[in-house]
Amino acid sequence: MTMVEGGAHVLLPGEARVIDLGGFGVTVHADGEQTDGAFSLIETAETAPGAGPPLHVHRDCAESFFVLAGAYVMHLDGREFACPAGSFVYVPRGMRHTFRTLERDSRKLNLYTPAGMVGYFDELAAGIAADLDEPGLDAIADRHAMDVVGPVPEGYLGD
Repeated sequence: MTMVEGGAHVLLPGEARVIDLGGFGVTVHADGEQTDGAFSLIETAETAPGAGPPLHVHRDCAESFFVLAGAYVMHLDGREFACPAGSFVYVPRGMRHTFRTLERDSRKLNLYTPAGMVGYFDELAAGIAADLDEPGLDAIADRHAMDVVGPVPEGYLGD
């Protein structure tokens, strides 16, 4: 990454930090440190169909998704939407949501406004490596202003 006077930065291909979560990877393009708290931008890559997080709510930020490749089913407050590549989804702060991958090697951008959630993925990766259980997941989520409000899908904790 190259820092530019005045607070800008340039991140070239291959320079982003990657967080390995087993069944999916997170590439951190920008976090709150680089954006003065304005937003976080990550890219996720899900390797297997059916992958996704538990139903959850963000208490401190909105989340937007842009599907780069493959397809997802997005669950927004009880409604489902099939979202192929090119789809955009905005989820306001406080709305219950989750997603499920429909195709192998699906990828999407996640934008959190204001910045948030990068630390969650760091802690989740460490927890999965240490045999994280559901109460541990709830504690991590709570530290990052997130409430898990649905069952944890098989494989999310590296089972």
